[in-house]
Amino acid sequence: MMLYTTIYNMCTQKPPYDYSEQLYQRYREAFNNYINDKVLPSLRNHSDEVLLKELYHRWNNHKVMVRWLSRFFNYLDRYYVLRHSLHPLKDVGLLCFRDQVYADVKRNTRAAVLKLIEREREGELIDKTLLKHILDIFIEVGMGSMDCYERDFEEVLLTETANYYKRKASEWINQDSCPDYMLKAEECLRLEEERVDNYLHPSTKLKLLKEVENEVLTKYENDLLQKEHSGCAALLRDDKTDDLARMYRLFSRIPKGLDPIADCFKEHVEGEGMKLVKEVAEAVEAKKEKDSGKPSKDSGTSYEQQYVRQVIELHDKYLTYVGTCFANSSLFHKALKEAFEGFCNKNVAGSTSAELMANFCDNLLKKGGSEKLSDEAIEETLEKVVKLLAYISDKDLFAEFYRKRLARRLLQDKSASDDHERSILTRLKQQCGAQFTSKMEGMVTDLQLAREKQQNFDEWRQRKNKQLPIDMSVTVLTTGFWPTYKSMDLALPAEMVEGIAAFKEFYEDETKHRKLTWVYTQGTAVLKGNFDPKSLELVLSTLQAATLLLFNEGEELSYSEVQERLNLQEEDVTRLLHSLSCAKYQILVKDPQNKVIGKNDKFRLNVKFTDRMKRIKVPLPPTDEKKKVIEDVDKDRRYAIDAAIVRTMKSRKVLQHQQLVLEVVQQLSRMFKPDFKLIKKRIEDLIARDYLERDKDNPQLFKYLA
Repeated sequence: MMLYTTIYNMCTQKPPYDYSEQLYQRYREAFNNYINDKVLPSLRNHSDEVLLKELYHRWNNHKVMVRWLSRFFNYLDRYYVLRHSLHPLKDVGLLCFRDQVYADVKRNTRAAVLKLIEREREGELIDKTLLKHILDIFIEVGMGSMDCYERDFEEVLLTETANYYKRKASEWINQDSCPDYMLKAEECLRLEEERVDNYLHPSTKLKLLKEVENEVLTKYENDLLQKEHSGCAALLRDDKTDDLARMYRLFSRIPKGLDPIADCFKEHVEGEGMKLVKEVAEAVEAKKEKDSGKPSKDSGTSYEQQYVRQVIELHDKYLTYVGTCFANSSLFHKALKEAFEGFCNKNVAGSTSAELMANFCDNLLKKGGSEKLSDEAIEETLEKVVKLLAYISDKDLFAEFYRKRLARRLLQDKSASDDHERSILTRLKQQCGAQFTSKMEGMVTDLQLAREKQQNFDEWRQRKNKQLPIDMSVTVLTTGFWPTYKSMDLALPAEMVEGIAAFKEFYEDETKHRKLTWVYTQGTAVLKGNFDPKSLELVLSTLQAATLLLFNEGEELSYSEVQERLNLQEEDVTRLLHSLSCAKYQILVKDPQNKVIGKNDKFRLNVKFTDRMKRIKVPLPPTDEKKKVIEDVDKDRRYAIDAAIVRTMKSRKVLQHQQLVLEVVQQLSRMFKPDFKLIKKRIEDLIARDYLERDKDNPQLFKYLA
């Protein structure tokens, strides 16, 4: 307290007895003298770690000295320093240290610090606390600014770090496999982060890691990913999920670092898909060669079913990769989508993926399908098929094939579960929109209404006391929902005619202004065959039943007589007679006995026919539905393109050819990929029909005609 009073008295006298200026100068001189006499000599005698310890000791002493001297001279701080806008006394003490001690030893100190850091990088244990204290000096002498730390230490640290990892990376890339290299890279990045946490300033973190990432990852990315036996392609091939996840974590740190990995992922997945396409094509071809000369049947079905199952498994596998290895990155979702679009739109053994997926669903949903799964497994599989549908460009083709199969399941009572049928339609609706499933939903509803209608018919017959010679059920369908079926004017047997007349009477009583069209091709009938060995129940189509009933009297009929009595075309009669006399069940005997139906052939009932089963189903030869479906889809596409063109032109009135084509493609791409030539052809057709006209001066410009 006496020192403070003495200084107070020296500063409060009137001039010339006011010693404030001299005291301020002597304050500075005291520090300078102490530094020159004591501090600098002790520091100049040391180097490396000893220098750092001595510097830290001297810095602590200096701070104690500053603290106490500034307290003794506090009166100067309060009045003289403020009046003359001078440095505060604490700052004077720090400035003396910075300008003399720090300026003198910073180069050697930095070299010592960097040497210790390199020793630590090589695995040695060092005094991290000492490093932390020394680097705090670099920050504190900046007096609120980071200039000293950044200029005198950080810049050189970053350069040295880059050089160190440049040397290391060049060694690792030559001697290590890709997984080993990545382990080292990940470890060194972790250690550098720890280094920042332990003794470097937090602001150094991003700069330091950037240097390491640049030397270890950016410069060697292509070399690393393309390593022959351990690169990205090899990791994907060998299912090294941990290494792939590490690769994603590392390269997500650098700009555009994931793009080459995503490209490699896409290429690999597409390659795996194309391998499946090739395998099934070869298997189907081999089966055809093996079965040549045998009765024709759909020889590729089991392989094609297996193909769809394998595609589902492939999608599951790589979707899991995207989730677990690639953190659900949108870049990898896009790569997966493009890869599946690449091979899912290829023809597989002469069939489109759209057809195969429709067949696969049919096999899942029908009674007696080859896929024996629990209800939960069926639901799960259907969901996966609908997800795959997103990759198919010809969704309208899938819809038409699926609708055909659905119609067959519903009409032939082959659907295993109404719940599953409705479940997949709900999923398809969510994926592709209400328009996609409206007809299919109508078909399912039709069947429910048809059952009610049949019940009403039975009740009507009881009320009217109408007895029919046969048990008959009729399914009434709405024409717009169902596929188009071949209609024919079949001359029905008397037993059937009576039943049809009764139903017609009932329907006209109940419904006005609606016309019934009978589709005999989709009907089924059960006949009892009284053969010599034993009686059998025959499950037949309506046409087959009508044909067999002609032979009830035991007479022999020629081809032309059968055709005349049935009132059918040659193609249909040939198909019917072949199924009854030349196929698996030879219920009719043909003369001459060969496998070809001729116009001069004669037929009679095979009274000796028998079978180990009591009830047998006699199939019709398969027809080529595929051609019909593709024709129907092509026709629908023409209408869809016409509608899109007119819709676009109606809203825009005038439009360039290129812009019109782009807008039409955009509108229709959700259902199918329109062909540019077809769009051009439809535009010409609409011009001919006066919907559009070309501009007289610019033939590339179209105008809408109201």
